[in-house]
Amino acid sequence: MTALPPIDQAALPAEIRSGSAKDKQNYQAALGFERMLLGELTKAMADTAKPIDGGDGDDAQPSDAASSMYMQMLPDQLADAVTKSGGLGLAESFYSSIKERS
Repeated sequence: MTALPPIDQAALPAEIRSGSAKDKQNYQAALGFERMLLGELTKAMADTAKPIDGGDGDDAQPSDAASSMYMQMLPDQLADAVTKSGGLGLAESFYSSIKERS
């Protein structure tokens, strides 16, 4: 699993900012799970954006190594940017579930 990017503390819910170390740890776990889901979502999105087969039987691939590397890095970079900005809000729901079970 990729390490979480640094999260702006202002993007965290007030309950987490003023919470205990355990609350912060649980929220980080919830945010990590959200990041993993975002990573899978952005990878699926990038796969659908690949060029269509040119008809020669080979799947169309980026023409050079730099473009290929960029296409491979794009999903993770997008997921990291969303997570760094506080995520989609799923982590709060995950955190609530974790907190109820603790």
